[in-house]
Parts: sequence; C-alpha cells; structure tokens
Amino acid sequence: MGYKIVEIAPKSITTPNGITYEQPVGLFINNQFIKSQNEKTMAIENPSTGENVVEVCSAAKEDVDYAVDCAEHAFEKTDWASQDPRIRGRYLSKLADLMEENLELMASIETMDNGKTIALSRGDVQLAIDCIRDAAAYSDKTDGRSVNTGDGYVNYTIREPIGVCGQIIPWNFPLMMLAWKVGPALAMGNCIILKPASATPLNALFFASLTKKAGIPDGVVNIVPGPGGMVGTALTTHPKVRKVAFTGSTDIGKDIAVKSSGSNLKKITLELGGKSAHLVFDDADLEKTLPNLVNGIFKNAGQICSSGSRIYAQAGIYDKLLAAFKEYIEKNLKVGDPFDESNFQGAITNKEQYNTILKYINIGKDEGAKVLTGGKVASEKGYFIKPTVFYDVNEDMRIVKEEIFGPCVTISKFETIEDGVAMANDSEFGLGAGIETENLSTALKVAKMLHSGTVWINTYNDFDSRVPFGGYKQSGYGREMGSEVYECYTQTKAVRIKL
Repeated sequence: MGYKIVEIAPKSITTPNGITYEQPVGLFINNQFIKSQNEKTMAIENPSTGENVVEVCSAAKEDVDYAVDCAEHAFEKTDWASQDPRIRGRYLSKLADLMEENLELMASIETMDNGKTIALSRGDVQLAIDCIRDAAAYSDKTDGRSVNTGDGYVNYTIREPIGVCGQIIPWNFPLMMLAWKVGPALAMGNCIILKPASATPLNALFFASLTKKAGIPDGVVNIVPGPGGMVGTALTTHPKVRKVAFTGSTDIGKDIAVKSSGSNLKKITLELGGKSAHLVFDDADLEKTLPNLVNGIFKNAGQICSSGSRIYAQAGIYDKLLAAFKEYIEKNLKVGDPFDESNFQGAITNKEQYNTILKYINIGKDEGAKVLTGGKVASEKGYFIKPTVFYDVNEDMRIVKEEIFGPCVTISKFETIEDGVAMANDSEFGLGAGIETENLSTALKVAKMLHSGTVWINTYNDFDSRVPFGGYKQSGYGREMGSEVYECYTQTKAVRIKL
C-alpha cells in the first residue's frame, strides 16, 4: 500500500497568560499537517503545572521516508536550489516578518511548553527572528573564488547546497535551536526534515504554519515530531539524507556520528554537551561579576550546554565572592510561575531532567561538598528547583566532572593564572568559558589559553546571531550562527579549464 495522507485540523489552545490560538498537531510534510501512519500521538506537558496541554502526532519510520521523498523532490525537481538566491531571501524575510508579528504568542508557547520564564522566551524568539533575517541577508553571499595557477588555466570554485538535510534539536531552546539550523539551510538552497524534541514540539509546529504562510514551497520544510530512537535513527541512517545537524548530549551525538557516517558518509554538525568554566580573578568588579555568574549558570534554569557550571575564583577574592554570591542569589533569584514577570527562574523542562538534577544534588552532598545556598526543590507542584551552589569541592567529584544540566554550580579556588587555566581546561568538554577581570592583558592572555569554542569576557551566555557558536573536544564540531554556519550547509565544487 502507498502512503496514506490524512490531514488533521489544529487544536484551539489558550496559553496560561490568556492568548488563544490554533496549535497545529499533525506532522508537517509537504506543506500539509497530517496524521502519522500508525496514528500514534504524544501528550505534551506544561512542566510548570504537570498538566497535559495537547496531544500531537508522533512520526513513524514511514513518515520520515515520505518526508525525505518530498524534500528530495523539492530539491531535485523544482527550482528551489537553482533559483536566484535573492528569491529565497525574500521568503525568509517574509517568514521573519510573520515571526515578529507573532512574537508574544511564540514566547507564550515557548514558556508553556518549556517552562522557562516569559522574559527569557521573548529573548529567544527575538534571537530566532534575527537568525532568520541574517539568513535572508546571507542567501546571495555564497560566491566562490578564482584560483590563479598560471596563464594556461582558468580555475574557479562554486559553493553549492548539499541537498536533503536532517536536523535534530533539543528541548532547552526549542525555537532558537530550530532557527539556528533551518535559516542557514534554507538560505543555501537545501531542503530540511527537522525533528523537534519530544517534550517541546509546539513552537516547531507553529513555526511550520508560518513557513506555509510565507509561501515557502511544498517539501522544502518538513517537521516530524517523534521519539528519537525511531525518528532520529531514521534520519541519520537514511541514504537520501546528505547532511545531519544535531544539538544535544555528547553520548547521543557520538551515536549519531557513527550511524550517519556508516550509512552514506553524511556531512555532520554536532553541538554537544559542556561543563564550562567561569574564572573570576582577584581584580574582578563583583558588582559586575555577580550578574554574569548568575546569567552563566542560572539562566534557563541551567539548561544550557554552555552554562558556566564550574566557577573558579582566585584565592584573593574567593571568600568575598562566596558571601556576595549567596546574598545576591537569595535576594534576587525568585523561582516560580514562569508567566510571573518577577520570577527569574521557571520550571525544569521535564520530569526526567528534574529527577536527574535532584540526583546530582544528592550526589554532591554525599561526596562531601558544602551547600552555599539552595540544594532543594522550590515547589511541590511542577518541576522547580532552587538555584544551588556547592563549594569546598574536589576536582574529582562527579558534580565537578559531569554535566548536570540544571541550576547547580560548583565553586573552586585557584592561585595563579596558570593554575586557573589548567583547572578550567581539565575537562573533556570545550563549549564555553568565561573570564571576569578588569585587566585587559589578563583577559586576552587567558582567552587564548582556554580550550573552548566560545570565551566570554565580563559577560556570559551572551549570544548574537552574527557570532559563531560551537565546541572543542567532546563538545562537538561545526558551528551555528555567524558566517561559519553557511559553510556547514554547502559543498565546494572546483572547476579547472585548460586554455
């Protein structure tokens, strides 16, 4: 039997802050919202309340195969990849306009689906819009180059799209990670099949409805929610998928790299885990430093791959920092309802991660680390955990070595610049790092010494869509954002002509 297409209507939903809208719930394939072939669904939970919001269709392997066929047809049989790049830019500009018109709604969906505060969600949506606008502007800037090998030849290169791209995103930044991947892929002329995280597919499906309104042709954008073991594996092993971009844990990233290479040597971009170090030097201005430390680890409840989850304070400022950090957190970091504008930290996104974080808090206590503040749940309803700081830790403790992915940080002491850098670099991860100092020479020297894809100086977790982001070591390879991301969605053809 052939593939059976059954369209499915959206569900009317009212967000906790009172916005009623139409939420798509079907798989988005070939510009249609349809049921999965096995008609299975997934219940989507509001992590702030533990209540179900809606059920969405859950893709099967047959759905992925159909989505790949539609994407391949759009790439090979239409002019999407071959047209004037400025036309693709106009589609993306229209898409960004639609996102901007729906900014507050998309922020509300993000907070309802993910649990982060509404203020943080607004920032995420704006960065997603910026990424789509950047992609629109960059769509016609993929020129090749000429190569001089003497008068007997003319040589030039062409940067061409790869083809059908599989994209797999996590639950911590559902819309932002989508934009980081979809925008550049489309700008370069590729067609995509994106799998959102099972816990947070709502904004991806709403985004899909906007791509259709923007006029993006059939088959160019496809969104297939579903379990990673089925949908993710189907994408990474499919012989017609030529590129996979993944953001998530290092263990799953390794598995994807093996499966993708083993299937057809797919081009791969991996943005993986982290255990990032944030160094505070004796001359740091604590008034400036404290908000940076908070942003580094407690933004998004610590559910950021680049979170500064290891703070290293120089000996001369260590005791002063402990006292000031405790006071600042307990005075300023309210935890609770993410739609309450006065709260800094919302809910942990899902029950599994909530339990993982609590497990690590208990591990830290059992290992003998001292709790400066926090270390307990913040509410019996929903998934809320207080910002937690451990001190007097040993570098071989699990809470120092392993990624917790939650509002938990350790503070250690170092003596010299060399000691601090050695402690910071003593990790298999290398995604982000931070430096707090008033000395420019120290800042530049240490930035060069750190083994990290991004180094923030006197700021942290501070993103701009024009600045590339990605990891060293087991934090992955390839880059998101900046001009570098477009190289990940093109391949170079060389042409050599003998005269």
